[in-house]
Amino acid sequence: MHFESRFRHTAVTKEYIRPVIIFRYLCRELLFATLAVSAVLLLMVMSGRFVKYLAEAAAGDISANILFSLMGFRLPGFLELVLPLGLFVGILLAYGRLYIESEMTVLHACGFSDWRLLVYTLAPALMVALFVASMSLYFSPAGVARSTNLLNIEKARNEFDHLVPKKFISTSGGRAVYYAESLSEDKSTMQDVFLAELGATEEETEANHQVVTRAKEGVQQVDPETGLRYLVLRDGYRYAGVPGQRDYRQMEFATYEVLLESPQLRNRWRDRMESATTLQLLDSDDPREKAFLYWRFSLPTLVLVVAVLAVPLSRTNPRQGRFAKMIPAVLLYITYLVILQGVRGAIEDGKIANPAVIWLVHPPFLLLGLLLLVARNWRRKPKLRPEGIKGATNA
Repeated sequence: MHFESRFRHTAVTKEYIRPVIIFRYLCRELLFATLAVSAVLLLMVMSGRFVKYLAEAAAGDISANILFSLMGFRLPGFLELVLPLGLFVGILLAYGRLYIESEMTVLHACGFSDWRLLVYTLAPALMVALFVASMSLYFSPAGVARSTNLLNIEKARNEFDHLVPKKFISTSGGRAVYYAESLSEDKSTMQDVFLAELGATEEETEANHQVVTRAKEGVQQVDPETGLRYLVLRDGYRYAGVPGQRDYRQMEFATYEVLLESPQLRNRWRDRMESATTLQLLDSDDPREKAFLYWRFSLPTLVLVVAVLAVPLSRTNPRQGRFAKMIPAVLLYITYLVILQGVRGAIEDGKIANPAVIWLVHPPFLLLGLLLLVARNWRRKPKLRPEGIKGATNA
């Protein structure tokens, strides 16, 4: 009796262990493929943004010291967009390999249904969805706010704070070009200064009136009463006129003051919405702000929907190859994402009054995934033979 009870306990334990082993194996394959694909996509996206920031730093618009800080603050925004596609392609690659190597065929022969495969797939997909939700609802808005603040600090600095010796620097408005042969360590004093600017008035600007100034020394000063910043030039010459005409005016000066332009800070409506907290958007009644809120909740929903889509699309015939269905599946994902962003843009532009319309984009693709799964099960369902054929076979 003791042996029989122990045998039954062992048999029952194995029945529970086998699904756990299969679940762990599928999750490991799926997560490894998702991480690999997401890492490649993230590297591509971050490389493009880093090149953009690097070009701005080379032009003197921002300091090179804040490049890595900006990339770190923008990382959550990259992750919330990369991970859904990474999971989708990861499922296609991981399960496609299992079909090519006939491992999935063995599982189906042992009674492992597509519905159970879908349930096992939704478990890691739910983990990815929760991670994307944390990025879109909290970390991404906080990162956008920090990066915008950092860029505004850089913009608030004067153009001369970005001035590089022996290099021409254009102002943010493009109305003047500065050059200095040498700079002091604090960049407050310049030697051998060259300044080319457009006319001081609108009439002079329309008439292509240009002013060129050369000075031995230039010093930045701040008016304590108004807070305005001036460039004080000393011992130089000033030439004013229209190129191609002879009526140029030349002036020699001992001291000449130039008012520096006030920086234009980043305060666009989209920047404010992207940096707004989720609680602020929840309290708002503006349809455009609601569109941003629903977009943030749509990203984790997107993860779960594409997981349902990827399970039937991952089925691959060993003769077709591993990447046979990759292009149609990726095109379907792009269509899904483009429609979602198009509805969001229409709400922001006021073409759609109700922001809740964005939720109508998800059900058709979810239904499509379920229909593909049902169609697969219907095709794989064994057909019963007629009784006459069965009797003849037995005979």
